[in-house]
Amino acid sequence: MHDTYILLVSVIVLATIFDFINGFHDTANAIATSVSTRVLSPKVAVAMAAVLNMVGALTGTAVAKTVGAGLVETIAVTQLTVVSALLAAIIWDLLTWYFGLPTSSSHAILSSMLGAGVATAGTGIIIQKGVYKVFIGLVVSPVIGFFLGFLLMLLLMWMFGRSAPSVVNTLFKKLQIASAAYMAFSHGNNDAQKTMGIITLALVSYYKLPVFNVPLWVMLLCATAMAFGTALGGWRVIKTLGMKLVHLQPIHGFAAEASAATIIEIASRIGLPLSTTHIISSTIMGVGATKRLSAVRWGVAGRIVLAWVFTLPACAILAWVICKAAHLVI
Repeated sequence: MHDTYILLVSVIVLATIFDFINGFHDTANAIATSVSTRVLSPKVAVAMAAVLNMVGALTGTAVAKTVGAGLVETIAVTQLTVVSALLAAIIWDLLTWYFGLPTSSSHAILSSMLGAGVATAGTGIIIQKGVYKVFIGLVVSPVIGFFLGFLLMLLLMWMFGRSAPSVVNTLFKKLQIASAAYMAFSHGNNDAQKTMGIITLALVSYYKLPVFNVPLWVMLLCATAMAFGTALGGWRVIKTLGMKLVHLQPIHGFAAEASAATIIEIASRIGLPLSTTHIISSTIMGVGATKRLSAVRWGVAGRIVLAWVFTLPACAILAWVICKAAHLVI
């Protein structure tokens, strides 16, 4: 009992670290376009994102329930399972941050949970319906993001095509502050809930709870950890997303952020965990494609997509290895 309690505490600590790194790694999701268009200074953008990430994280638990109770059978999960999944996701996030790749923390933690779960109790632990739901959301949402960004940008071009560039820039510099705030709020709502789900899963496993409910203290802990991580910022990823992928003006930044935030917010309300990194990257590409296809630096985009695809098997395998090794030692 003492050992399992130590593992439970380890889960909470590692989950908090993961949430902090998630905020640090994914700051670019909310503010890269605002910084690159010079609508907001980096310091102001990061401060705004940190506050609204925290507010967003406290507005729901639907995604947390999907992550914690919808992927693997809670009855078969051990504290070692969750610890292994968190370690794998943390290692992957730090590696991709170091190389400036905007990979998905969502992909990392979800695939790590599956890998560690299989290592613990075999493939029978997987809830196929839940995995299918999450997989479809992760795969389809970037496609929706690309086309929504593309269509919204076309609509804005039609609406303001005859307006003076100075007027358009002045207007959208103000509107982009609102869209950046919206993006930060939605990011906190979806991403922090994933960590809430992981911690609650560990609590359900330890205390053998009959119902999966996220405690208020878990919500506050995850919201605070993500806010602090966001406050430090992930400047390497910001550079890739906001400056290398496509050259943006305020109107483009508004279209990308508004499109991405709307998709994420809808998904959060129905309990669908998405990759906020994928969504904002795809809307930026969709918006950039309205200029001309060559406006998007497809070499950078291809490198990002490869990192997305590689994350799923890499984290699942890493978590499986860590969990198997841990079972041999403990």
